[in-house]
Amino acid sequence: MTLNALILAADSALRTLCAEPRASRPMPVAESAGLEMSEAERKEAAALMRVNHVGEVCAQALYTGQALACKDPALRAQLAEASREETDHLAWTYQRLNELKDRPSLLNPLWYAGSFVIGYAAGKLGGDKVSLGFVVETERQVEAHLQSHMDRLPAADSESRAIVAQMKADEIAHAQMALKAGAVELPAPVKSLMQVAAKLMTQVAHRV
Repeated sequence: MTLNALILAADSALRTLCAEPRASRPMPVAESAGLEMSEAERKEAAALMRVNHVGEVCAQALYTGQALACKDPALRAQLAEASREETDHLAWTYQRLNELKDRPSLLNPLWYAGSFVIGYAAGKLGGDKVSLGFVVETERQVEAHLQSHMDRLPAADSESRAIVAQMKADEIAHAQMALKAGAVELPAPVKSLMQVAAKLMTQVAHRV
């Protein structure tokens, strides 16, 4: 691990947690204008988008941790590219939260720290193929999570739906990238533990 790599990892953390994220792609636009939402619908949409924003904070941390532990320069570049796409998601969900007159999770530093440790440990202890397997399983669970949000978002909130739909497509592509790069299947107990951790995070972030 070089000093330059550590500086880049620290820079990623500061940009994710302290700076307003900037997307490289335009925010997805709904095919039709959203209808006016009730206050209850607005609050529910904002809570779901806050959870999605937390997911993107965690994605930044995971990819940063995995890239720091990665031994293959080509794979490290692939992880960096996936991280850049996740930055788009971070920016889109942040902007949508502002539009919904709500805020990100107050626990984002905690979410980031935990995800960074998990990403680094997956790459350092298991090697690149296990790290890629972690990417595949994470993205599969995120895809299912985003689909559940498509079902739960208020019907009037077409703007949030457009964002979530594009995010879901990108997550599928990230999982396919990891599979092509040689990902190994994670053991069932590890998958179950990841599901439990994700459920806890989403329940807390929905409120805090």
